[in-house]
Amino acid sequence: MTSRARRVALVGVYIALAAVVLAAQETPPPTEPQTTAPPAAPDAAPPAPTAEQYSRKGADTCLVCHDDAKMLAIFKTPHARHTDARTPFGAGQLQCEACHGAGGAHAARVRSGQPRPPIPIFGGASSAPVDQQNSTCLGCHDADVHEGWPGSAHEREGVACVSCHEIHATHDPVLAKATQSETCMGCHPRQRAQSFLPFAHPLRQDRMACSDCHNPHGTMADYALVGRTLNDTCFTCHAEKRGPHLWEHAPVTEDCSICHEPHGSSHPGLLAQRQPLLCQQCHSEAGHPSVPLSPGQLPTGMPSAQALGRSCMNCHSQIHGSNHPSGAAFER
Repeated sequence: MTSRARRVALVGVYIALAAVVLAAQETPPPTEPQTTAPPAAPDAAPPAPTAEQYSRKGADTCLVCHDDAKMLAIFKTPHARHTDARTPFGAGQLQCEACHGAGGAHAARVRSGQPRPPIPIFGGASSAPVDQQNSTCLGCHDADVHEGWPGSAHEREGVACVSCHEIHATHDPVLAKATQSETCMGCHPRQRAQSFLPFAHPLRQDRMACSDCHNPHGTMADYALVGRTLNDTCFTCHAEKRGPHLWEHAPVTEDCSICHEPHGSSHPGLLAQRQPLLCQQCHSEAGHPSVPLSPGQLPTGMPSAQALGRSCMNCHSQIHGSNHPSGAAFER
């Protein structure tokens, strides 16, 4: 074989080898399915947390910014009792985010000039409706308010739980007898004014609380009373007026508030009006010496004895009822 023929044969071999290499590059070998995500580029930013993600460190994340005395006081409340699995800070619970919702996006870094994603808050500054705020509380305390809350006066008026309760306070004022009335009277000014009258229940003396008579979460009774009726509520303290009596006084068995103002009065015994005027709303004075005999006798002369002192009760002393055989007129 001549040298020219050998060169032609070598060129053919090279062309065949080049064709094989090109075919191998166009058809990559099969690979196994990928089970892990490919590593991110060194300069790639981590994915932004979504609104449903919780912070990784729980309360420790929140306390980096919210470390004032008011926030830290929650650790002295039952909500932060770590030995009770039912509380937000119990073992395995979500701590602050149990009430305020997922805070992953709220606690994450944000770009300069961009607003921080909000997290649910409570109270008047919250954009959430009251029923949504209350549903968070009722998620754990539904059994505490019982069946009276739906349709109650406070629920109908859109009162939020945090309007009365201070969750982060060491001692919730509304739960203490000495401070409860101040909380209630912030929305009930008429009852507040009545409590300062000369004759009133001892609310300001810290011997009584509003919840002794009313259940703020609602009951089946009128005015959210703790008893089935107004009289039943009054009789829990004034059992001697309950009876039964041989001779009953109709207003006593019907409604105590016919004669008494429960929150305070300018008249002794929390009466709604001075005697004999109170009694004469039902009993006519005709033929009975319960008024002065002439216009000039009251200021200058001797008026009727039944118009002074305890007035009608000077004679009718057993006005709430009598068990005496001759007590039809409540005189004995």
